[in-house]
Amino acid sequence: MAFIEIHNVTIKGVAAAVPERKEYNKDFPKLTEEQLEQYIKTVGVHERRCANHDGTLCTSDLCYAAADKLMKELKWNREEIGLLVFVSHTQDYKLPSTACILQDRLGLSKETMAFDVPLGCSGFVYGLGIAGSIVSQGFIKKALLLVGNTQSVYASPEDKSTALLFGDAGSAVALEFDKTQTESMKFHYQTDGAGYENLIVPDGGCRHPFNEHSMEMEEFDEGIRRNRLHEKMDGGAVFTFAFFNVPKSLKALIKEYEINPESIDYLLLHQANHFLCDGIRKKLKFDEDKVPYNIDRFGNTSGTSIPLLMVTELKEQLQSRLLRHLSCGFGVGLSLGSVCFTTNQIVVPDLMEIK
Repeated sequence: MAFIEIHNVTIKGVAAAVPERKEYNKDFPKLTEEQLEQYIKTVGVHERRCANHDGTLCTSDLCYAAADKLMKELKWNREEIGLLVFVSHTQDYKLPSTACILQDRLGLSKETMAFDVPLGCSGFVYGLGIAGSIVSQGFIKKALLLVGNTQSVYASPEDKSTALLFGDAGSAVALEFDKTQTESMKFHYQTDGAGYENLIVPDGGCRHPFNEHSMEMEEFDEGIRRNRLHEKMDGGAVFTFAFFNVPKSLKALIKEYEINPESIDYLLLHQANHFLCDGIRKKLKFDEDKVPYNIDRFGNTSGTSIPLLMVTELKEQLQSRLLRHLSCGFGVGLSLGSVCFTTNQIVVPDLMEIK
């Protein structure tokens, strides 16, 4: 079992940024008013923040804004930051790593360790484990975990399964080595690569390079028309993976580390689908007031959804007191990560809206 426990690391702050531009699901032209009402009621998405995908606003821009603001409010010396991890599947370029670009752009030292992690919905939990493990050794004292996606670029405007679901966002989490930290971060990870085709952009990579057929639009079902550079999603398969495996993972984490569920202040779930998340909540027997949502206003923002959720729904609580969180990110891969972590009066800048 993939359990990991990390000591001597504290979260100092979290920030998030979204595009200023909004898209409203009620305006989607490919479905009837009745169909749209049913979709919004079930999935829970009323509006989303989406970048104009012309290169003027990328994932790195959103993460840069979040990180820059967070460092300023923390009053961190940028020369002291020794690690930058950028978690995204919408990088600036095929190469180089976007983390290298952000190291320079953020004014960090050339002694900074910087690399990309190409993960989606589980990205925050994986990134927290990776960055936390490095910082826990004590050689790097301060680190930035940047998690973001502008995945609406992969959604066909004629595909109801993705166009109405995905939103864009970027986030920054500040981590610091702290020998006095008595609370550890506890993780459980899971991977089911047999389901990789359930969430996939078929063409444009090395396995299936861009070709003369990649941009041909095909009709797959009523309200689902896309090409091979758009994201293909088998919603039923992804739902089943999450509905059965997320509760198992969180229960395994609770059992392994003897966590008292009553001690948990908030259950922070990846904002994939309101109906799905509410089903997971009920399976775990958590009260509604302990499980915040923002999917109605931002949609599914992939790996960014958990830090974005913290900024939009828990800002006051995070700033004012000690909190214990149970969290799970799950989706594309198929990949899943669960974590129990604490925060204590951390810095949380207001949500930034970027033009």
